[in-house]
Amino acid sequence: MPWWRHPGYTPRRAAGLTGYERVLVRAGLSPVAGIDEAGRGACAGPLVVAAVVLDPRKLSGLSGVADSKTLTAAAREEAYGEVMRTALSWHRVIIPAAEIDARGLHVCNIAGMRRALAGLSCQPGYALTDGFAVRGLGVPALAMWKGDEVAACVAAASIVAKVTRDRIMTGLAEQYPEYGFARHKGYSTRSHMRALARHGPCPEHRASFANVNGLVRDLPVVDQELGEEEAAGPEVAGPGVGSPETGGQAGTQAEAGPEAEGQIRSGELLGGELAYR
Repeated sequence: MPWWRHPGYTPRRAAGLTGYERVLVRAGLSPVAGIDEAGRGACAGPLVVAAVVLDPRKLSGLSGVADSKTLTAAAREEAYGEVMRTALSWHRVIIPAAEIDARGLHVCNIAGMRRALAGLSCQPGYALTDGFAVRGLGVPALAMWKGDEVAACVAAASIVAKVTRDRIMTGLAEQYPEYGFARHKGYSTRSHMRALARHGPCPEHRASFANVNGLVRDLPVVDQELGEEEAAGPEVAGPGVGSPETGGQAGTQAEAGPEAEGQIRSGELLGGELAYR
């Protein structure tokens, strides 16, 4: 196999998570940024979008980076530390529930991806996005189906977004203990829906979601809790969620250092941005 490859070369599955980055680097399209989000399907809490550029010289040393959904909470924390050590640059955007209600979920997701990429300290030569194409990124980009399972930089972005959001939700659990945010992270589990029916929504719930505004009143209230941990349910969105016609205010911005360890409180980060430069 020659040392050079045509830019249109598609890496084999055997190339692993770093195959796409290596091909793009050889084609002169480095650095490569991965973009992913966490919390799109939750009915409470923020949407977190992250962009990560991994150091091409350290790709071979990656061991714990994988799709965040396949990792345990402990493994995600370890992988998060590995990403922080391996990244040339990272930036994350936290979009609060109120902004999601005002602008629409999909509009916020797209805007968050643009803001996350624009916040990187280095100018990417190429961007890989998870799921769907995003216009207006300012660099060549490729939308990848299940990108967090096939590209290391997208997997790294999914880990940064997921760990950041989990820490936020753990902080919100102290502020609103009746909902159990630390356990289900704002997704529509049965225990969450029972708490929502019993106590009504809090300011961190997305009022534009149908199970928050309307359908919840029809759910029966069950006092006993299930003994086992419940899996996150699918997104239940109301009319107009994600509609490009909705308008609203953009969030404020705040900068932080290379690592934000421990619990992240909602009031400190919601609507803000964190970056490593």
